[in-house]
Amino acid sequence: MEINEKELRYLRLLARQYPTVQAASTEIINLNAILNLPKGTEHFVSDVHGEYEAFIHVLKNGSGSIKRKIDQIFSDTMTDKEKRTLATLIYYPERKLSLILKTVEDADEWYRITLFRLIKVCRVVSSKYTRSKVRKALPQDFAYVIEELLHEQESLENKHDYYRSIINTIISTQRARPFIVALSHLIQRLAIDHLHVIGDIYDRGPGAHIIMDTLMEYHSVDIQWGNHDIVWMGAAAGSEACITNVIRIGLRYSNMTTLEDGYAISMLPLVTFALNTYADDPCLNFRPKYSMEKEYTEYEISLMSKMHKAITIIQLKLEGQLIMRQPEFEMQDRLLLDKIDYDEGTVCLKDQKYKLNDTAFPTVDPNNPYELSEGEKDVVERLKLSFINSERLQEHVRFLYSKGSMYLVFNNNLLYHGCIVMDEDGTFSTINLAGKAYRTKAFMDEAERLARQAYFSTEGTPQKQDGLDMMLYLWSGAKSPIFGKDKMSTFERYFIDDASTHTETKNAYYIYRDQEETADRILAEFGLDPKTAHILNGHVPVKVKKGESPIKAGGKLIVIDGGFSKAYQKQTGIAGYTLVYNSFGLLLASHDPFESSQKAIEEELDIRSETIILERNQRRLRIKDADKGKNIECEIEELQMLLEAYRAGIIKEVT
Repeated sequence: MEINEKELRYLRLLARQYPTVQAASTEIINLNAILNLPKGTEHFVSDVHGEYEAFIHVLKNGSGSIKRKIDQIFSDTMTDKEKRTLATLIYYPERKLSLILKTVEDADEWYRITLFRLIKVCRVVSSKYTRSKVRKALPQDFAYVIEELLHEQESLENKHDYYRSIINTIISTQRARPFIVALSHLIQRLAIDHLHVIGDIYDRGPGAHIIMDTLMEYHSVDIQWGNHDIVWMGAAAGSEACITNVIRIGLRYSNMTTLEDGYAISMLPLVTFALNTYADDPCLNFRPKYSMEKEYTEYEISLMSKMHKAITIIQLKLEGQLIMRQPEFEMQDRLLLDKIDYDEGTVCLKDQKYKLNDTAFPTVDPNNPYELSEGEKDVVERLKLSFINSERLQEHVRFLYSKGSMYLVFNNNLLYHGCIVMDEDGTFSTINLAGKAYRTKAFMDEAERLARQAYFSTEGTPQKQDGLDMMLYLWSGAKSPIFGKDKMSTFERYFIDDASTHTETKNAYYIYRDQEETADRILAEFGLDPKTAHILNGHVPVKVKKGESPIKAGGKLIVIDGGFSKAYQKQTGIAGYTLVYNSFGLLLASHDPFESSQKAIEEELDIRSETIILERNQRRLRIKDADKGKNIECEIEELQMLLEAYRAGIIKEVT
């Protein structure tokens, strides 16, 4: 056996973990066995936009996975009503148990039947995992008992009494209730092996912070950043332009819960400034679009309108400063404050004059329109401190950085939120940064590096500023792969009535993505085999009610933004798509609107979902067919080398 010095050093390190021939051999046997287990179930969600109740429910039911298991196991032995009750119990055990126990005559008998049923479901969902993996997922208080019940066969005569005695003892010691809760959470945990969130956790709905708390507790997750995530990440990193965008969107949709209640960011500096500066301005164009949270009084609406206008003007100024600082971003068409004739009340866009519907600009100096007033500077500084010092926000954003990326290649699927930026002829666009040209994957890699630089670089350095500026570009730049439009027409929508100026043209990608040839080129660009791989995409809601299909490019590209956010459901006609990729194939689920967890518990109203089998595998996929299998095969190869080194006398055992 010939090995070089570098390999020898590595094998000596590996020998610390496997110090004997027996230890190395046993691990090789274990890993080879794992390769032949079924591939774990992956769950894909996208564009949840703060709709925490619907999101958490879909997580709990695994896009219908648990209900399907119940139907399969108890097809002939339970009524539909009993199946619904069992499913609801598994989703919300703590809250459902109390309701059920009020209605049953013999609680002990109900416990006995329910425990048997839950154990059967748990056995099925745990069957694709090793005992070791299941053991790690077990709740500590009941680990031994659950493991015994999962691996004992009560139908065998010599085990029948043993099995029933365990159940009876759980009931007699008054531990049935917490035991049912523990089993239910274990079923939820084992039903889905890994969760993918394809962007846009933030904005629109009121509970992005609750979703982030949930994701941080989830056993296995990755996130592909969406534009609404990036703007919050930029705000947390200290980008003043991103901060003003985050606040403006919250005010535009009368949704301040995440900012104020979730992250304890005080709006008092903005309130005081807006009341003083825009006291006599009705700010009619800045009235909130709709209320996601509650009904507001006219005074509250008036106050939000003034705050909304104040932060919008500050945003336009800060963005102007950034655009002039970064000419390579090619966002000069967004410099509009200097195109206003303040005496005439008009603005010039592309050599055409438009009448402004609002000419009150008390903080704008026509000779230096992008300079913040002293009052605006004070507001921005205090808001920035609030964002930087919000512990919960910083914790959530660090999690987004640790689990997130611009795109992900995972188990032969390419995941990204927005688009692959293309020119009008369908060729991949080139983006210039710091004198270097980037295209497609290379630009997404560089953008991700700069996004990390924005957060982790030292405050006050040019590197920090470049990273922060990139966050704003990713939010609204013409060639941003997570924005996907030629511009964000913020100014026009507020100040010009002519709707033709409001148009935001989608990138050419959205024309070409229906074509199979386009999907093939994209997959090849990211090193995937176009014959077998898929693209999973979010960002733009699928208008189902207009006949649009989420399945594009001959089934190679699947869009899973179907309108989780209530704000989009009038456009889509449904309440979101999710995707399940298990060992048998790909399943696309479309969901009806979700009213509330309260109704789901009391009336057993699960989200009504329709499931389409997109692709059925000719043979059941094993772990050896997945990325995890490739990693395990590498581990086996290294352990084989260690085994040979032991047997060749190159490395000695430590006993």
